[in-house]
Formats: sequence, structure tokens, C-alpha cells
Amino acid sequence: MLPIALSELKQIFRNRLVLLTSLVIPIVPCAFFVYQHEIFADLGSLGYIAAVVMFTVTAFGLYTTVVTTLASRRQSLFLKRLRSTPTSDAGILVGLILPVTLLAIVQVVAILAVLAAVTGAPASLPLLAVAVLSTVAMMLALGLATAGLTNSPEHAQVTTLPVSLGAIGVSTWVGITGTTELTQLKRLLPGGSATELALSAWNGGVPAADSLPLLLPTLAWVVVAVALASRMFRWEPRR
Repeated sequence: MLPIALSELKQIFRNRLVLLTSLVIPIVPCAFFVYQHEIFADLGSLGYIAAVVMFTVTAFGLYTTVVTTLASRRQSLFLKRLRSTPTSDAGILVGLILPVTLLAIVQVVAILAVLAAVTGAPASLPLLAVAVLSTVAMMLALGLATAGLTNSPEHAQVTTLPVSLGAIGVSTWVGITGTTELTQLKRLLPGGSATELALSAWNGGVPAADSLPLLLPTLAWVVVAVALASRMFRWEPRR
């Protein structure tokens, strides 16, 4: 697993397109949100900025890159060759997605640290960490599921749009309007409960015991996405 992960990490820094999509594209809008934090805090709250940063990085930097990477490795028959090695299927997938996952987590932590330095620390760091990690898990699972529907890296530009834009859209909707209205709908949509959890973690005012149940919809999406991935994921190109 580790040799695969190290090889993928090298590929990320050698491939300009992957480097652009996984690092540069997510950072630019996030930097704008932090720079204009007063405007966006008035629009929603500081927790809204934290939630949008979290989903911008995980949707574009993590989810899209995972789908593109797996589609590319399948198209080049690299996945098929890896299956002939002693490494298990799970080990292969973990090795392929581990580098971009760690990069995404580092990006989120770094940007939120800058936001905290500029505006003040969040009300609950542990709760914010739970929100970030659960979001990462959900976007990874959705990435594995989407990879099963993606034939090539070029096709990934189309197949990833509904989830990536949808997750950011839900995060923006919930972050600005809150969950006092259409509560169950907003929480059940992918990204809705994770956004509310991030809002509670950064803004405070909600006991942790009352916020932790918000994990359940996100974890449910993880289970659904993993189940779909187990049925749809392919190790070889369609013939």
C-alpha cells in the first residue's frame, strides 16, 4: 500500500493538471473567502465561511481528483496490473487515494487556521475536526461510487459536476439560511448536516451533545456511497 501511495504522491506533483485541480483550484476561492471574510460573515457567519472552505477543498481538491485518478489508472490498465500483485483490493484503493486525501486535509486545516488567525478561534476545535473528517469520508465514498460510472479522465469532467457543485450549493444554502426552515430536507441532502455541524463548531451556542447526532446523515451517505461503489466499481475498462 505505501509504495503505491508514494508513487501516487510523485505523480500528483509531476502531473500539472492533477496539481492544478487538487491544489490550485480549491485554494483560490478559499483564499478569496478568507480575504473577504467580513462580507461573507455578514452574509452568513464565520461558520459559513469555514463550511464553504471545507466543501470547496473536498469537492474540487479531493472528490474530483479521486474520480479522475481512478478513471485514469483504469484506462491505462494500471488497476488491472496492481491486482496481480499481493496487495489486496482495499490496499490498492487506499494507496491510490491516500496522498490526495492527506493533501486535502492539510489544505483544509491550513486555510481554517488562517481564518482563525484573522477572525478568532472556533468555539469547538474537536467538533470542527469531526465535521472535517466526516466530510472527507463522505466525499471519498462518493468519489469511489462516481469512479464506477466514469470511463476516462475526460469523462470525469462531466460525471463529477453534479456531486461537486451540488455539495457546495447545499453548503452555501444551509450556511446562509440555517436550518430553522426545511430542517429535515437540508440535513438529509449530502453536505447539509456536515455544514450545520461546522456552523455549530465555529459559531458556538449549541452543546456538543446536541450537535453530534448531525453526524448520522453524513455517515448514512458514506454507507450508501460505499454500497454503490462495491456494486459499480470496475477494475478494467469496458469493452
